[in-house]
Amino acid sequence: MELSEGACELKLLDRLEGHSDRVWSLAWNPATGSAGVPLVFASCSGDKTVRVWEHAPSPSSASWTCKAVLEDTHTRTVRSCAWSPDGKLLATGSFDATTSIWENVGGDFECVATLEGHENEVKSVSWNAGGTLLATCGRDKSVWIWEAELANEFECVSVLQGHTQDVKMVQWHPTMDVLFSCSYDNTIKVWADDDDDWRCVQTLGEPNNGHSSTIWALSFNASGDKMVSCSDDLTLKIWETNNMNMHSGDGHAPWRHLCTLSGYHDRTIFSVHWSSEGIIASGAADDGIRFFVENKDGLVDGPLYKLLLKKEKAHEMDVNSVQWSPGEKRLLASASDDGTIKIWELASLCTGNGY
Repeated sequence: MELSEGACELKLLDRLEGHSDRVWSLAWNPATGSAGVPLVFASCSGDKTVRVWEHAPSPSSASWTCKAVLEDTHTRTVRSCAWSPDGKLLATGSFDATTSIWENVGGDFECVATLEGHENEVKSVSWNAGGTLLATCGRDKSVWIWEAELANEFECVSVLQGHTQDVKMVQWHPTMDVLFSCSYDNTIKVWADDDDDWRCVQTLGEPNNGHSSTIWALSFNASGDKMVSCSDDLTLKIWETNNMNMHSGDGHAPWRHLCTLSGYHDRTIFSVHWSSEGIIASGAADDGIRFFVENKDGLVDGPLYKLLLKKEKAHEMDVNSVQWSPGEKRLLASASDDGTIKIWELASLCTGNGY
């Protein structure tokens, strides 16, 4: 069944409180949500802490509990968090210019490494698909690549200079060691390893039908041949590449603009995330969440992507992060300046859940 507007509803399952300041970012543990392992995600906040939440289904209810509060390590806002692919390590980036690496040891999270080097605020952290590389970026306009070694040692293997302003997000390609960064300078940069020398192989900016203002976030579809970005210019942009060329060649297959989604948010779009089944969620400073899907109605001149559902006033203040969960259910977590996290289910009206 193809999803279409009016065929789905957004159900609020839970509202989680605990942070005492705005919640900046969320990250689901990718090793949870299947094979009987309960879903787990982390949230980070202006209150200098990270919280780890676990789903605790019971016969009478399905609730979320805060299993750990990671505190007394970062001295300023924790802006970003990301789990390693195996779910064993959690990286957190802070305005205190450090990145901390946490390990779950017998149910207790221990800070096992602190990465220093950025001149000021770390804005984003991201693991590559193999869990061997960690990227960080910051207000100092730089992108750092760290190599994970034995015994939780991390070595900086490259410092990438190319952006002219604050770098808002770093994101690895889902299948290849190609890194993407987006910035206050209105560009997305694509970085690849060329004989142990990381370099910028493409810049997506206004001349390439790119954004005209700060780019806050980007996300890939499941196959990695499409990317979506969101911006202060109130648009979402879809980009595509030829995956076959990327895999068979030198990994430098160019990305090109596919389409622009505009008119759906009326304030800065802070977050965007592409689900494994092809649904794009966006969260913005208009306090709303929007959902988009590929338009498959066959019209030659029709839009390539269409609005599936919109949720006005999803939060009382800015929506800073939207993240789809792993696992079978179509769950979305959202985080806001209002200090809360909400867990939503996007349910198909005809079946209750799923396709």
